[in-house]
Amino acid sequence: MPALLRQLRGLGGCGHPIRLDGHRTEIHPATGQILSELHATDLPAGHLLVRCNNRRTTRCPACAETYRRDTYQLITTGLRGGKGTPEHVATHPRVFATFTAPSFGPVHNRPTGPGKTVRPCRCGTRHPDDAAELGTPINPDTYDYEAAVLWNAHAGALWRRFSIYLRREIAKRAGLTQRAFRHHARISFAKVAEYQKRGAVHFHAVIRLDGPTGSDAPPPAWATVDLLTDAIQAATAKTTVHGPTLDGRPHTFTLGKQLDIRPIRSADLDGGTALTERAVAAYIAKYATKGAETATGTLDRPLKFLAELAQLDVSDHARRLIRTAWTLGARRDLEHLRLRAWAHMLGFRGHFSTKTRHYSTTLGALRTARAEWRRLQTESPAPAPATTLVLSHWTFAGTGLTPGEEWLSASLSPDRQPTHEPPAHHEAEGDAQA
Repeated sequence: MPALLRQLRGLGGCGHPIRLDGHRTEIHPATGQILSELHATDLPAGHLLVRCNNRRTTRCPACAETYRRDTYQLITTGLRGGKGTPEHVATHPRVFATFTAPSFGPVHNRPTGPGKTVRPCRCGTRHPDDAAELGTPINPDTYDYEAAVLWNAHAGALWRRFSIYLRREIAKRAGLTQRAFRHHARISFAKVAEYQKRGAVHFHAVIRLDGPTGSDAPPPAWATVDLLTDAIQAATAKTTVHGPTLDGRPHTFTLGKQLDIRPIRSADLDGGTALTERAVAAYIAKYATKGAETATGTLDRPLKFLAELAQLDVSDHARRLIRTAWTLGARRDLEHLRLRAWAHMLGFRGHFSTKTRHYSTTLGALRTARAEWRRLQTESPAPAPATTLVLSHWTFAGTGLTPGEEWLSASLSPDRQPTHEPPAHHEAEGDAQA
């Protein structure tokens, strides 16, 4: 029992680990001596258990929390330095921008007037903050579900086009050509995608102006927050992606008219027009672990058959969006959008968290540092050779924990409650003794 508890504790609270069968052998390259052996069948759980590393809170809260904290560190280091990013990056012009989707039809909302007083919705009702109808169409029969799904499918292309136009607009304001711009400045950004209640994706992004080599070079004298803000506004207005023509109807996609750009300087996120580095990083990291299921009430995993939708507890609005994506996915002229594979995400198939290479550190670097730290905590005092021959073979054996393992794993964390009763009285006693 103590050995099983140690193995489960090593998962860090992951409730849906990957189970592997196989073995691992470390051999001294010069002498052929076997330094260590690991067989899955000898482990207390009978398998090697590996964290699932799912970023969704609805799938695995523990792994999602690790992903959120890593995203927080990634954003923070790009704002005030650290982990390989110089501290003077905090003096570079940077803004926090939110890009929305256009309207596909009126929806229930909570418009605010002077003094942040809530005004009645178009339907004539003053909705409470937790009203279930918020974000749903006022008239579902006239809501443009087709355009909404296709906009999500082209959101990634819109962002790529925006980044191209942004470089052009900044170069124009600096009096530079596109070719010359790269020798004077560089645009760095980090962004996450978030679903609005109506099911449309929008982007939160930290956009920064650096010198020509990135964060380690100071920006030119002409690089200011005002210039960056003006360029973002112009680039947003010009960003257009031509979509497919369906049944004689051409689709053209643009970013929404609601654009919020705020300088990152000081003060709290909810006060004034300036933001702190910490508030921005926390705000972005919060959405890195959420998907359409959190805001829209849809699914957190793909559908295999549309018939499954009838048995699932989703909102009527989300159901229509999923059905629209599934129907459009059957068209051969749209097969490149893979709408059926991403119907549960309402057509959006892009990465939820992306950044430019020179913005800051990477998630991979953070994970490598964490793995190295864990290795040092368990490393034996005996010196190991600088190079060893490792022979290993692992095969997938399943996912998740047995009811007994799940109960024991939950008992290790005070914030997790067991979802199963102890399978046997003697296992509960063993846990108490451990």
